[in-house]
Amino acid sequence: MLMIAALVLAGCGIQRPSSQSGSESDLVKAAKQEGMLTTIALPHDWCNYGEIIQTFKTRYGLHVNELNPDASSAEEIEAVKANKNNKGPQAPDVLDIGFGFAPQLIAEGLAMPYKVSTWDTIPDNLKHPEGYWVGGYYGILGFEVAVDFVKEVPRRWSDLLKPEYKGKVALAGDPRASNQAIMSVAAAALAMGGSFENPMPGLEFFKRLNEVGNFVPVIAKAATIASGETPIVIRWDYLALADRDKFAGNPKIEFVVPEDAPPVAGLYVQAISAYAPHPNAAKLWQEFLYSDEGQLLWLKGYCHPIRYQDLVKRGVVPPDLAAKLPPAEAYARAIFPTLEQQEAAKKVITENWDKVVGVDVK
Repeated sequence: MLMIAALVLAGCGIQRPSSQSGSESDLVKAAKQEGMLTTIALPHDWCNYGEIIQTFKTRYGLHVNELNPDASSAEEIEAVKANKNNKGPQAPDVLDIGFGFAPQLIAEGLAMPYKVSTWDTIPDNLKHPEGYWVGGYYGILGFEVAVDFVKEVPRRWSDLLKPEYKGKVALAGDPRASNQAIMSVAAAALAMGGSFENPMPGLEFFKRLNEVGNFVPVIAKAATIASGETPIVIRWDYLALADRDKFAGNPKIEFVVPEDAPPVAGLYVQAISAYAPHPNAAKLWQEFLYSDEGQLLWLKGYCHPIRYQDLVKRGVVPPDLAAKLPPAEAYARAIFPTLEQQEAAKKVITENWDKVVGVDVK
């Protein structure tokens, strides 16, 4: 990933938090006058958002109104569209969505352009050139396995079809709306000889998984994993690793990077709603997330922040934090689909899940 030269921000009308000790910038003051930030789809156990939100609240004294923490990327966008003329608490200020949903923000005029003060340290291929969306963090897909409920841990995608996994395999979202679930189907397609442009083998894989009785049509969450209802879940590494810490061995969690295909890396992007009731609070939120502190808080939740290489280069990643991360080899094999590839996969999967697999995941 290439770094771009520093962009000229003068004249853009963007207010920045002050770096002067003991003073507040115009942006901080304006955000405090608004008094609130409305987020959506930020579960506290996803990317360490619980600590991130609390730190932001403590730092700036703003109330954070958290809408539907378990919303999908599609539901986030629908919330913006449904509240265009609503300045009340149901209108999101900021979005955290899958990369494949970013084009919709542009096509439908749903995002407000903003370039954070650390803009020049963000790879240019992972941000919109005008700041309508910015890559936030990424992870890789694999199997989260609650080993207490599984005799033998699956190591390959093809293993999931084995009889011993009957009623044990689940997705972490609805593949008609959830970016994580859509990319899971795409990852299965790669293992089955398909591609992002042709994810039909992934859909056929889940059709077979359902026909043999192994697929559980339940959106997996911490509670369903801990109870054994969904002991094998296809999901992002950072969610599985967070569960490993949270469960503390009860049940024991293992994260598996499948051996029969390169792991698919997934980027999530940040954006400010074009209709944000609290635009200055939204900009301040972005500044916080893309500061060194915000990036390290994401990393603490096992999400690789977009400025990770810059942090490493400057030696600001704490050694104890780096030691808890998965082996670098898994990330070296990872495939980062382009925006066009994600769009292609998303279109085919969302339009054909019902026809091919025929299972309502909820």
